[in-house]
Amino acid sequence: MSGIEFFEKGQGQPIVLIHGFCEIAEMWSDFANSLSKDFRIICPNLPGIGNSKLEQSSLTMEEIAVLLENWLEEEGILNPIVIGHSLGGYVTLALTELMGHKLKAIGLFHSTAFADSQEKKEMRDRTVIFLQKYGVDTFVTSFVPPLFPENRREELYSDIQLAIEQGKNCSLEGLIVLTKAMRDRKDRMEVLENFQGSKLMIAGELDAAVPIEASRKHQEAVTNYVELPETGHVGMIERKEETIEIIRSFGKSLN
Repeated sequence: MSGIEFFEKGQGQPIVLIHGFCEIAEMWSDFANSLSKDFRIICPNLPGIGNSKLEQSSLTMEEIAVLLENWLEEEGILNPIVIGHSLGGYVTLALTELMGHKLKAIGLFHSTAFADSQEKKEMRDRTVIFLQKYGVDTFVTSFVPPLFPENRREELYSDIQLAIEQGKNCSLEGLIVLTKAMRDRKDRMEVLENFQGSKLMIAGELDAAVPIEASRKHQEAVTNYVELPETGHVGMIERKEETIEIIRSFGKSLN
């Protein structure tokens, strides 16, 4: 058994929504409620998050993809559309490399096919040290707010607090393992370019985690590129209704 915890809602074409770093499957609950009118929405927790098992002290992005492939098979989830936020996008691309034509379509939501720069790798190392020293709660409390544009943090205060509380459902071991997996992942631009199905990319103009200049370099590799103005790294919260409809339209366009 894969040991992957998940929730699902609705029937029809399966859409798998994969959460990002310091996030849990429950972050997609509003998306699931709305999109389940048209699709079967399935939201897993990655290993070490929520009640998803973490059975190894280290995992590569490739090993995470194998776990998810096994989980998809166990649950009879065939020909899914897979869309991942940030870290979830890295997982989506690793899954694409592994499963190829078994996926109907893929989406990157504030994510990238590029590997980490040396500077970003060093930042990941500092993240591991901080987690080991201060723990999950302190890290999540400091990590989440900067994902939102500074000028909207007051307006989105309750959403930010909810994101912080959800992030505290990540285990220390899980966050450390996932940080290292992100740090060590390879460039998958060729995987993105070569995937034959439809490809969605949603980018944020003000994204501090995935700079818009990097996102724009993906435009020729995807079939649907959407840039959200005045949006940071969490468009699913900052522009919830808009991004729900982007995914709905993308899914319906594949029929």
